[in-house]
Amino acid sequence: MSELDRDSARRPAELDPVSPPDPQDRDAVLGWLAARWAALPAHPVVRVAVDGVDGAGKTTLADELARRVQALGRPVIRVSVDGFHQPRAARYARGRTSPEGFYRDSYDLAALEREVLAPLSPGGHKRYRAQVFDVTRDEPVTAPAQEATPGSVLIVDGLFLHRPELRGWWHDSVFLRVPFGVSVPRGAARGPGFGSPDPAADSNHRYVEGNRLYFREATPEAQAGVVLDYADLLAPRVVAARER
Repeated sequence: MSELDRDSARRPAELDPVSPPDPQDRDAVLGWLAARWAALPAHPVVRVAVDGVDGAGKTTLADELARRVQALGRPVIRVSVDGFHQPRAARYARGRTSPEGFYRDSYDLAALEREVLAPLSPGGHKRYRAQVFDVTRDEPVTAPAQEATPGSVLIVDGLFLHRPELRGWWHDSVFLRVPFGVSVPRGAARGPGFGSPDPAADSNHRYVEGNRLYFREATPEAQAGVVLDYADLLAPRVVAARER
């Protein structure tokens, strides 16, 4: 990523569409977010992030926003950081229960930059790979590269997307504010294998404390373009928004 593009990713965009809706309901808030992103100029691709803790609702929200942005006439590229996990040996190098290992070692950020973010930045070749690793099978994925349409909006969802090494890539971002008392049961409700619904359970120590380490070190709410209270999936609320 060039220094010029890093600067432009931090500066407010000239075409910030509207202020957050009032009153706020789900349709109004998501419509506002989609319009905000659809109005951003692409050079050649707009890069935005949907961040939040496990069980916050990131993927579902990002998918819905993608459909809304497409309905406004912008092509969309969808990528999840879950396609960029580190191998199991690297993820657990600090121990199976280590919060620090969860925060620092879960994802191959260099691969995300190499395969997605840099190619879709000014001077990039516009060919990207949406996944490089299958975490379930614990093996690399050799998916063919795809060609981005100029003017597209790249929407990346996942954990830890406001880490210092990633912040400069985003033209805009959303952080979902969801307390662990809501997010952990919400995540566990996805079915067997998704852990205990009790945030204080030993099995959740790695994940809850890893996110708390992220909050302390990266201050994601202070970095995000939009902070969305997403404790109630049916009634999200914009609690902070910055011009882009």
